[in-house]
Amino acid sequence: MAKKAKKQQPGGTPATVALTAAGVEYTVHSYDHDPSHPSYGEEAAEAMGVSPDRVFKTLVADVDGALTVAVVPVAGSLDLKALAAAVGGKRAAMADPVLAERTTGYVRGGISPLGQRKRLPTVLDASATAHATICVSAGRRGLEIELSPTALADLTSATLSPIARP
Repeated sequence: MAKKAKKQQPGGTPATVALTAAGVEYTVHSYDHDPSHPSYGEEAAEAMGVSPDRVFKTLVADVDGALTVAVVPVAGSLDLKALAAAVGGKRAAMADPVLAERTTGYVRGGISPLGQRKRLPTVLDASATAHATICVSAGRRGLEIELSPTALADLTSATLSPIARP
């Protein structure tokens, strides 16, 4: 017998639908996105009044030919060598943005580690565990989810590893 698909709530995203379905406690933060802002992550931190070390960006990289998600603080940058090592790879490079959007189902600047069209291996920077909650994209620009790093790691089956540089 086939399971009935749950209807997405108006204004919901695949990320918020996944969190609700999993029964995870989270808070949605919405703000007016400014397309001229130079950094999606820094804009989110400023708009929400949250420290940039608690706001994490979702990046898609190619590790030895396989797409991999890296979740790192917006206050830093991704260490590609560390990401490759975290998943047992040799070489990592940023993925083609069009491929990242097509694979995840989200637009750049709004890619969420949750509710992706195709589930990809995920690595969460170990610094996330220093915080009770962190913020990640909810699946569109101007929309963030605040949740515990443990819940994020559990739902994405993430590897925790130091993959960010200051």
